[in-house]
Amino acid sequence: MGKGSRTREAAQLRVAQMRAEEARRDKRHRMMVAWGSVAGVLVLVAALVGVKIATNGTQSTPASAAGLASPAIVSELSTVPSATTNAVGAGSVTTKPVAITAPALTSGGLPRILYDGAEYCPFCAGERWAVAVALSRFGTWSNLGVTTSSSTDIYPSTATLAFHGATYTSSYLTFTGYEETTNQPQGSSYVPLDTLPSADQAIVSKYDAVPYVSSSSAGSIPFVDIGGQFVISGASYDVSVLQGKTHEQIAAALKDPTSAISKAIIGTANVITADICKVTHNVPASVCTLPGVVSAGA
Repeated sequence: MGKGSRTREAAQLRVAQMRAEEARRDKRHRMMVAWGSVAGVLVLVAALVGVKIATNGTQSTPASAAGLASPAIVSELSTVPSATTNAVGAGSVTTKPVAITAPALTSGGLPRILYDGAEYCPFCAGERWAVAVALSRFGTWSNLGVTTSSSTDIYPSTATLAFHGATYTSSYLTFTGYEETTNQPQGSSYVPLDTLPSADQAIVSKYDAVPYVSSSSAGSIPFVDIGGQFVISGASYDVSVLQGKTHEQIAAALKDPTSAISKAIIGTANVITADICKVTHNVPASVCTLPGVVSAGA
């Protein structure tokens, strides 16, 4: 294939990705409007019957279609060899987190990581792997899910993890993850899943927008806020590298620094880790001083 053909194909792929993301933002806006109407009805009903409705994200919403990740997959996420981490560095990351000026995002005196995505979203599918690996370096996961992105979106049925219903425990930071919908179609959208509390929705609405992120990614998912100091809007790497791979194949590839999957996921995890280390003041040192993490954050 000639250089001109490769250039045209790359340009066509970028156009397809941009169009898919524009459609996704429009769909997400329609969902938010619809949910606003539903919320109003629920409040009215609660007032009439004297029932208090409590919302706390992943614990108060319908069940996801996702299954639980196997112990083998969870182990692969948390046992990436330091040699691989160091060899990959920033890997094939195309977009790094953006530094912002905002109030510190904390919970219980610890820095908080806020993730907002949806199970149908292929870009979220790619980013979840990296977020899960990065956070595994600071704590442990319980009830981590596995699912796939939408079968009808770009990069159909991308194998991924799911944060709905998952629990994360760490001595260094806290994590809140929302999946706004499942990957199951419903009308022109998907079955609703997690509803963000008003405070977290306000964070997403404010910082997933210009001037904090570029106009081309504003309103995109996934959105990640790292301690109120850094934000990610959209995928950090080309998620097409995951196409056709099973959950087990993706997890197994993480330890191979020469694989395209490892360069994408571990590279992104290293970049995220470097920024988490900035909000934890470089603890634990065993993670924050890894050469691959340091070079990824440079």
